[in-house]
Amino acid sequence: MMEGKRISSDSTAHNQLKKIKIAHLPEEIIQDILLRLPVKSLLKSRCVSKSWNSLISSSRFVNTHLKRSAENADFANHRIIFTLINPSFNLKQCSVNSLMCEPLTVASNVDYPNKTPHSAVWVVGSCNGIICVAIDEKDVFLWNPATRKSKQLPPAGVEMKPGFYYIWGFGYSESEVDYKVVGLFCAYGDGGLQESVVKIYSLRANSWKRIEDFRCGVPFDETGKFASGKLHFAASKGMDFDSRWNIVSLDLKSEAYGIVEQPSYEEGCSDFSLELVGGCLSILCDYEMKRTDLWVLKESWSRLLSIPYLMDPGKYVYSNPLLMMPNGDILLVFGACFVVYNPKDDSFRCPRISNVDSFLEADIYVESLVPL
Repeated sequence: MMEGKRISSDSTAHNQLKKIKIAHLPEEIIQDILLRLPVKSLLKSRCVSKSWNSLISSSRFVNTHLKRSAENADFANHRIIFTLINPSFNLKQCSVNSLMCEPLTVASNVDYPNKTPHSAVWVVGSCNGIICVAIDEKDVFLWNPATRKSKQLPPAGVEMKPGFYYIWGFGYSESEVDYKVVGLFCAYGDGGLQESVVKIYSLRANSWKRIEDFRCGVPFDETGKFASGKLHFAASKGMDFDSRWNIVSLDLKSEAYGIVEQPSYEEGCSDFSLELVGGCLSILCDYEMKRTDLWVLKESWSRLLSIPYLMDPGKYVYSNPLLMMPNGDILLVFGACFVVYNPKDDSFRCPRISNVDSFLEADIYVESLVPL
């Protein structure tokens, strides 16, 4: 017993010594150490002292930590979140590193806002660690999975004729330091878009306001893609939904619409999808299931790579290019599976998730301390 007490006393003294050493470190060194920690560790570290809590909670620290995490070339603080529908709606997630580097990944359940097994859940988009989710399409939440904080948006208050459909978009207005959700409420008939109501929600104001109606074609039933301060929607030029389509942008600050010029595709593009990769607007253009070209918009459009179909595509095409690793590997979605393509040796591999047979959608987000 005496020996046990001596060990316990030594351990306490050691912990006290560590606290004394940490307390006497220069503040800039403490901050640099803390900035290297993941969000989960930082949330625990706030309990160390009032000064640590004040530092970690400060907007300057939150923004610096977010910037470092987002720019980390190894995606150490990035996670993949995916939607399941069988046997019921659910969200699961795993780290990018485990999915890309380990032979077998285990996904964890996510306690998202208003979680019920019988309600449909859709990830609208993510920005700075904040995820926008729609429950049964009409109940919208902003949610930080890392801090487990969420906020339900007030009802948009739109009344339209039966048969209309919703389209959501989520982004960030940097100059206004404001997160915004856009709702397109559309009804169409034989002549095209018969009615549209467009509303935009401001987190700072915690309210919706109506803006100019959507007048650039018929928007596809897909969530808006956020890049460079604007939300982007794919829209047909008429009711035939053929290859003639527009990319319609909506500036979140000025609330002005625009048309994004498209790249010069080769002949034979049979299908397309508007996507995001690395925070940039992108297009996947499929050529009769023989190959898919990935176009990325930075200063101008450039064809990043062509991805062949080395497996029988069946009824599926590539979609949702989630990320590109420093070695050039790109992670895409193929049907209800993940595919990693290596353009250097033209090889493929399919990461396995032990407790997920298939999923409906997948998105990527970076863990952050951004408050709601």
